[in-house]
Amino acid sequence: MSSVAVLTPESFAEHRSGLKDQEMTGCVPEDEAYIPTYLEAFPPLPEKGAPGEKTGEPASAWGGKIRPIKASVITQVFHVPLEERRYKDNSQFGEGEEAKVCLDIMQRTGAHIELSLAKDQGLSIMVTGKLESVMKARKEIVARLQTQASATVAIPKEHHRFVIGKNGEKLQELELKTATKIAIPRPDDPSANIRITGTKEGIEKARHEILLISAEQDKRAVERLCLEKAFHPFIAGAHNRLVQELSQETGARISIPPPSLPRDEIVITGEKEAVALALSRIRAIYDDKAKSVMVVEVTAPAWLHRFIIGKKGQNIGRITQQLPRVHIEFTDGEERISLEGPTAEVEQAQAQIQEIIKDLVSTHTLSQSVINRIKEQYKVSVRIPQDSERSGLVRIEGDPKGVQLARRELIEMVQRMENERTKDLIVEQKLHRSIIGQKGEKIKEVRDKFPEVIINFPDPSQKSDIVQLRGPKNEVEKCGKFLQKIIADLIENSFSLSVPIFKQFHKNIIGKGGANIKKIREETNTKIDLPTENSNSEMIVITGKKSNCEAARDRILSIQRELANIKEAEVAIPARLHNSLIGSKGCLVRSIMEDCSGVHIHFPSEGSGSDKVTIRGPVGEVEKAKKQLLQLAEEKQVNNFTAELQAKPEYHKFLIGRGGANIRRVRDKTGARIIFPSPDDTEQELITIVGKEEAVRQAQKELECLVKNLDDVVEDSMVVDVRHHRHFVCRRGQVLRELAEEYGGVAVSFPRTGANSQRVTLKGAKDCAEAAKKRIQEIVEDLESQVSVEVAIPQRYHRAIMGPKGCRIQLITREHEVQIKFPERDDSLEAPPQENGDVSPEAEFVAPKCDIITIAGRAEKCEPAKAALLALVPITEDVEVSYELHRYIIGQKGSGIRKMMEEYEVNIWVPQPEKQLDVIKVTGLVANMVRAKQGLLDRVKELQAEQADRALRSFKVILSVDPKFHPKIIGRKGAVISQIRKDHDVSIQFPDKGDEQQVCDAIVILGYERNVEEASQAIQQLVAEWQEMVSRDVHLDPRTHARIIGARGKAIRKLMEEFKVDIRFPQPGSDEPDKVAVTGLPEAVDNAIDHLLNLEEEYMLSVTETETLAAYMKPPSRYGGGGGAGVDDSSGGPAKGFVVLDAPWNAAGNKAPDMSSAEDFPTFGMGVAPKQASAWGPKKF
Repeated sequence: MSSVAVLTPESFAEHRSGLKDQEMTGCVPEDEAYIPTYLEAFPPLPEKGAPGEKTGEPASAWGGKIRPIKASVITQVFHVPLEERRYKDNSQFGEGEEAKVCLDIMQRTGAHIELSLAKDQGLSIMVTGKLESVMKARKEIVARLQTQASATVAIPKEHHRFVIGKNGEKLQELELKTATKIAIPRPDDPSANIRITGTKEGIEKARHEILLISAEQDKRAVERLCLEKAFHPFIAGAHNRLVQELSQETGARISIPPPSLPRDEIVITGEKEAVALALSRIRAIYDDKAKSVMVVEVTAPAWLHRFIIGKKGQNIGRITQQLPRVHIEFTDGEERISLEGPTAEVEQAQAQIQEIIKDLVSTHTLSQSVINRIKEQYKVSVRIPQDSERSGLVRIEGDPKGVQLARRELIEMVQRMENERTKDLIVEQKLHRSIIGQKGEKIKEVRDKFPEVIINFPDPSQKSDIVQLRGPKNEVEKCGKFLQKIIADLIENSFSLSVPIFKQFHKNIIGKGGANIKKIREETNTKIDLPTENSNSEMIVITGKKSNCEAARDRILSIQRELANIKEAEVAIPARLHNSLIGSKGCLVRSIMEDCSGVHIHFPSEGSGSDKVTIRGPVGEVEKAKKQLLQLAEEKQVNNFTAELQAKPEYHKFLIGRGGANIRRVRDKTGARIIFPSPDDTEQELITIVGKEEAVRQAQKELECLVKNLDDVVEDSMVVDVRHHRHFVCRRGQVLRELAEEYGGVAVSFPRTGANSQRVTLKGAKDCAEAAKKRIQEIVEDLESQVSVEVAIPQRYHRAIMGPKGCRIQLITREHEVQIKFPERDDSLEAPPQENGDVSPEAEFVAPKCDIITIAGRAEKCEPAKAALLALVPITEDVEVSYELHRYIIGQKGSGIRKMMEEYEVNIWVPQPEKQLDVIKVTGLVANMVRAKQGLLDRVKELQAEQADRALRSFKVILSVDPKFHPKIIGRKGAVISQIRKDHDVSIQFPDKGDEQQVCDAIVILGYERNVEEASQAIQQLVAEWQEMVSRDVHLDPRTHARIIGARGKAIRKLMEEFKVDIRFPQPGSDEPDKVAVTGLPEAVDNAIDHLLNLEEEYMLSVTETETLAAYMKPPSRYGGGGGAGVDDSSGGPAKGFVVLDAPWNAAGNKAPDMSSAEDFPTFGMGVAPKQASAWGPKKF
């Protein structure tokens, strides 16, 4: 019997030709005359220790021991936290700056980099490649993707070369090892500081390594002390203060490895005596801690930790209060609790914690209420073992489905309890309200983001800074990091800045309707608080980020500078004198500011070391304040003497005098500075005198004399005409109160109404009474010289004249020193119409009483006040504006007209649309009307220009184009038509497919006439080209279509672009599957068809060969042929294949396998029991 085998692809052509010859001649070809044996055709692989192997023969290559090859490629993975990421835009992860940076690093270093984004938005980076490439890539990644910090380390200049190493090798190795950039000063640079730039951890490592190198090279004494890492914090102290004090005291340099570096070695360098002293001090600290400190670990399940700590830390707090020197540390995820402290106290704490653990373990954490609920819900019986049984098995009985559900819930509850963790965050209580937000909005967002975490804030009355988080371990960690980020943002945004702005300019800072202040707040992203109207404070407080606050301050100050003649000057005064110049509670500097009205003096913050003092205010007053400040500083430097004097507060104004006349006289006479208390000071009677001792003594004597005279109370009287009494007692005696405040509390008594007496009594200090009497006489003279002027203004304008809260009238009364009285309002009386506010006493009609406003005051001041009052009467003027433009002036939802009214402070009235009037009425003050009218006319010109432009743009051309060309004009995804619109700036509209009323071939083009003509020509040119095109069909074998089209149509698109034709293949299921349509210019179509036919011929060769090879690769059993057909088989079946001699199946007792047998060649999925052993070995199914 012979076997059938398949030829290799290399001899396929030869075999195929042989088969053909065989079929034709029916004989064996010469090249197949020799039949190889089975062992020749299929030589066995050599086996180690095979039978017949001769002793002493060389070992087979297969059996030799293969030496392992060490991999030259390494992989490093490291993590960049969110707060240290340089690029935090996660919207396009993998496509932003991070990806570009990584691609650049890969090209430069040859390493392979993979980025992934963790759940906490941190960046995980995996770098693969050769060791050198990985180290270089890691260094560049840290430098370019991670935020960099910098620090300096000072070592002797002569040690720098040892840090650099031979040819810079040591420095490069150190930079690669720590992933930092180390800058060493040049030899000619006197600085000994080495700057390290990189991550915080890398900086610490690099700093430690550099100090070690310096210590190695230091020719003085070097001591290395190995102490357990746990004792390093005790030696370093809080914030490294203890080790710094040791270094200062001993003069030795002490290098303690950072916590991130797993080293126990402490290096001490310096003079021998200093090193020995530092060494003994460190050993003493260590011995003291080692003897007195005991470290004990208590074993407790991790899920019990929160119960041991207790609600809000009650349990553990009780222990730490009793034993304050014991440090208790819970390790996350580990079943141990560390206790550290004095031996006796640690043992007590250990006993208490073990007692708590015992109580907790003996009490089942599965409460009875939970068990009862599970029983009722799932209709099962739950048995919990007794404490004495010491068993952890819970038995559940009942319906199988209910048992499974109850079991699952119990397991989930236990897992949650074991995985639960409690974490305390230290957050300043003042930030709690900001974290919670208004009505809890902000903390609700955090809770929604982490629904499994319970966040507890302490009660405000407790004054506690601890915020407790409880929940699954991973979620608690994420929530903690998220809250810490929020806290960091709050701290950053809580910077506060106070800006002194003159009170009269606050309204300008606010702007109309708050427009200015709102704009500054939005653009600088700050919170700006202004003092209330009733407050005397001029400080505007700005809160936010420091840079934003400074920007807002500059904007506000620029507004003030524009409004007033404000000057800013800087004075250099030594910082050591600043506190003495400011004085107790700011009394000295406040006295200068009060003396120089409108001036603000700003000293730099304490500790800044700056000598610059800023003075801001009106030009003349700034110079005056500068002179006084320098004089005061000089006095402080030369001779500083201070004296204090007690005087009743009511005497202060009299001592100062009107306009400061009295106190200025004393100052000029003595040269001393006299400071009175401000209303906010607690010591209202204390007057401070500063200057040279002689001047201070003289000023003190002068003031004591004045005060003594004020203490001598006298009673005096004067005569005042009855008709003037009302002026003094009206408005609840305001004039009398002013007299008392100004003249040392003098009491002025007028006779009762109806007494018909002219005698006025004054009681008080002699000087005060005399001064008050003189002032009353001056007032009476003013009253006698006063006149009254009446102004007739219709009462409908009275409210507008008064202004908000009467501010306009108050301004006129202050400026002109007059009194203005408005009449009672009469709603029943209709005032005659007035045109444009033209009111005059000479009018023909008699004005009603409700229109008469009375101005009282000196004659020379009443007329200007009257003119100012009339200027406040609003007038109305008509502006001619075409009706067609009204809606454009109004704007969308009235925005246009509202903007104009706010800008010009007028009222603009547009008539109703149905009236179609060409007039717009503008009402406002005379001063604003000119600007408003001009602004309205300018707007009209703009609209008319836009209207003319719209008319030019409305030129229309209708183009008739065959609808079959419309898709081609539009182009793929509108590319062609969009380009035409863009090139010619026109609008092109095609007819709607579903609209039967439109002309189906009409294309409408709108725009400027020239542009429309050019666009029309462009479309016509395209149509003309398409009309010249022809369409021809070519028959291509469907089996070649896929290869001609290419992947995603790439090949066919390239073909169409090359020949400038359109090629359409038939749809699946078409009646003519081989028909391909080619459209284009005749010559291009012919060339494209020739190319397609050439491609078909080329692809068909490949298709034929593939099909033929597939036919030969199919087993003969698929054609019904037997496995042992000979060369003389004339049944017309397939060829016998490859024949070998001495095959295993030809041995005695064996037979060739029957390929048609289901037993020898079973179908997949069918199992057949073997009948007998085969030469091929046992059959496995």
